[in-house]
Amino acid sequence: MENTSERRFSLLLVDDEPTILSSLKRVFRNAPYDLWAAESGAAALELLHQTVVDAALVDLKMPQMDGMELLSQIRAKYPAIRVIILTGYGGVRDAVAAIKLGAVDFLEKPFEDESLRARIDQLHQLWLLERENRQLKEQMQFSFGFEQLIGTSNAILNLKRMILQVAQSEASILIQGETGTGKELVAQAIHFHSPRKSHPFVPVDCAGINETVMGSELFGHVKGAFTGAHENTPGLIRAADKGTVFLDEVGELSISMQVKLLRAIQEKEVRPVGASRSYPVDVRFLAATNRNLEEEVAQGRFRQDLFYRLNVVVMTAPPLRERLEDIPLLIRHFIHQSNNGTKPAPSISKDALACLMTYEWPGNVRELENVMRRAAAIGQGEQILLQDLPENVYTPPGMHNTSQGATPAIANDSFEAYEQAAIRNALNKCNNNRKKAALLLGIGEATLYRKLKQYNL
Repeated sequence: MENTSERRFSLLLVDDEPTILSSLKRVFRNAPYDLWAAESGAAALELLHQTVVDAALVDLKMPQMDGMELLSQIRAKYPAIRVIILTGYGGVRDAVAAIKLGAVDFLEKPFEDESLRARIDQLHQLWLLERENRQLKEQMQFSFGFEQLIGTSNAILNLKRMILQVAQSEASILIQGETGTGKELVAQAIHFHSPRKSHPFVPVDCAGINETVMGSELFGHVKGAFTGAHENTPGLIRAADKGTVFLDEVGELSISMQVKLLRAIQEKEVRPVGASRSYPVDVRFLAATNRNLEEEVAQGRFRQDLFYRLNVVVMTAPPLRERLEDIPLLIRHFIHQSNNGTKPAPSISKDALACLMTYEWPGNVRELENVMRRAAAIGQGEQILLQDLPENVYTPPGMHNTSQGATPAIANDSFEAYEQAAIRNALNKCNNNRKKAALLLGIGEATLYRKLKQYNL
C-alpha cells in the first residue's frame, strides 16, 4: 500500500498540444507537487500503471483517445484520482457530460494561471486533509484497545502490529510467554480488534479449575447429570458463542480433557455432561501457556493433534527484561492505579528507578505491578525511595547467582555501593555502551559520566 505520508501530492497533465503542456508545466513549476505529463490518453494510462497520481488535468479534445474515454478508464481503474477536464470554447456541454461521468470540475481554455493554480491547490488541500484523517484513524486503531498493553519498546510495538494482523482472521492462536508477561491481555486485544468484538470474551483458567469439574465448566451439564446438578448449565464454551474462548495455561489440561476439547474444536459442537445430544457453537479459540508444548507433546503429556489445532499462529509475549525501556511507563501506570485519591500520586526517585531498571524481573510485569503497589502503600513521602522497595529488588541483580552467572556481592550496604553495582550491571548488559546504559538506568548521559568519574569506574 502506498504510504502517502512519505510522498508529495502528484499531478498528471494530459494534452496533445506540446505548447499547452509546456504552459501547464510552467504554471505549476514552483508548486509543492510531483508533476507528470502525457501527450495522449494511451501515454497517460501507461504512466498511471507505473506511478501513483492524485489528480489529473485532462484535455477533452484529443485524437485516438479523447478526454471522455480517458476519464472513463481512469474512473474504472483509479477511482481515487480526481480529474479536471480542460475544454475549448464551446465545449461546455461535453464538459458537463464529463462531470456526470465523474470529473470533479471543468475549466475553459484559455485559462487564467491564478484560477488554475487555485483550483488545483484546493485539491491539494483536500488531499492533505484526507491524509491527516487517514493517519489519525490508523493511530486510533493502533492505540485503541491496547490500554493495558503499556509500552513503546520495539518488542511491544511489534506485538501490537501482529495483533492487528491476526485479529481479523479466524485462525486459532497460541500465545506463549513466561508467567506474568500479560498473555491474557494479548488475548483480550486480539478479541477486541476482531470481528467478534461485540460478542463475549470468555477466559478459562485451565490450571485453576479442578479436574473433576472441568468437563462441566467447559461443556456444561444437564439437570441430574451428577449430584448437585439441579439445573441445565450451558458451560463456558457455549457461553462464548460467536465470541472468543481463551484457554489460559492450556498445557495443564489432562489428556482425557484434551480429547474432549479437540472434538469440540474440530466438530464445532459441544455435548454437555449427561446430555444425549450435542449443540453447535461458533467460537474462536485462543490459548496460552508458559510451557514448551512441543516438548510436552514429545513427552506424551499433550496431544499432538490438539497442539496442531491450537498452534495455527504462534505469538510470544516478551519478558520484561527484553523491554526495559517500558519500565518507567509501567511504573507510572501502576503508581496511579494504586493511588486512592486521598493524596497526590508519588513520583519515583532516580535511585529507585535505576534499581528497578537493573533488576532481572523473573516475575515480569506482574512482579513489577506487585512491587509498585507495595512501594506506593508503604512509602511516606512524595517520592518512592530505594528503601520502599522489597529487599530482593533493592539488592541489584547480578550481585548474586543469576542466569548470567555468579558475580561478586556488594561490599557494604551503603547507597554508593548499590549505585556502583547498578552502574556496573547496566554497562555490562549494554556492552559498555554508555548511551544505552544511561537509558537503562533512567538517567542522563551527563549524569552517568559524572558518576563514572566520581566512582572511578
